[in-house]
Amino acid sequence: MYEGVGGDQFFVRLVDAFYRVVETDEILRPMYPDDLEESRRHLVLFLEQYWGGPRTYQDERGHPRLRMRHAPFRITKKARDAWLSAMRTALDAVRGDLSDEQFAGMNSYFDMAAHQMRNV
Repeated sequence: MYEGVGGDQFFVRLVDAFYRVVETDEILRPMYPDDLEESRRHLVLFLEQYWGGPRTYQDERGHPRLRMRHAPFRITKKARDAWLSAMRTALDAVRGDLSDEQFAGMNSYFDMAAHQMRNV
């Protein structure tokens, strides 16, 4: 998938579109640090690795352990839905770069991941 969507540049565009929503979202924004650059970078690296790209995320941060990394945050149904909405907005923003199959695969993954991160 990584190569098929255009590599690093695709994931940078996707994450930039996601964080444009996060920056103004009243539910999501308080969950992130003031400076979003490191969060952006980590998400790009994670998504690249997950979708078959370089393993830079694991080299720098170890196993993703998503539930453990998100445990300090109260991820309610409302927070989960806000995150999923932000990611769907981001996916829509880069939709033209994806085949129907790629879009469906990413959408399915983000839906599953969002539901698994809910902890309240």
